[in-house]
Amino acid sequence: MDQLTAQFISLEGSEGAGKSTAMNVITALFEDWQVPFIQTREPGGEGNAEQIRELLLHSDHLEAKTELLLMFAARNEHIVKVIRPALAAGQWVISDRFVDASYAYQGWGRGLQWQTIEYLEQLVVGNTQANLTLLLDVDPELGLERAARRSEKDRIEQENLRFFENIRSGYMQRAKAYPNRIKVIDANLSIDAVKLQIENVLRDFKSDLLKV
Repeated sequence: MDQLTAQFISLEGSEGAGKSTAMNVITALFEDWQVPFIQTREPGGEGNAEQIRELLLHSDHLEAKTELLLMFAARNEHIVKVIRPALAAGQWVISDRFVDASYAYQGWGRGLQWQTIEYLEQLVVGNTQANLTLLLDVDPELGLERAARRSEKDRIEQENLRFFENIRSGYMQRAKAYPNRIKVIDANLSIDAVKLQIENVLRDFKSDLLKV
């Protein structure tokens, strides 16, 4: 696959959707394909962005607009210092969350205007868009049960069920708006079933790249 341009893949989904498991599936495939890659995350993925992550996840309270601005501040550091240099060097990038999360969490979850998020996306993200997004769709109640079992809840995980139902709606609207990029994975199923879905999507993605 040396002849292929480096690709940018993002993972999306609400709490407990299984993004860590999905990341392991993707990295195993990339190792099998022998493509150079990095794995990263949002918020975070870079020194300054990781410090902002701490504010976002563990502050006592943040206003919705502050949360949005901090997300894009972290994202700017992440894009400029990690994602763009990696792609320019021919490395594939896999990010646990990217800009779709802002529409789902701060847009649908917090009720902020999409026009504001779109402006920040144009300002910060520009053309550095994911080539493929895997959206792990899970029932909010099931997802929160899974998340509660793995670790102590952070500030966002402490939100009520309605918040996560709104997030799910936001993600699904994004999937309908960008069907060529966003592929929905049924994350309510067993780990093996989820793994198979992810592998099939990635193999189709690879096949399409080889046709170009």
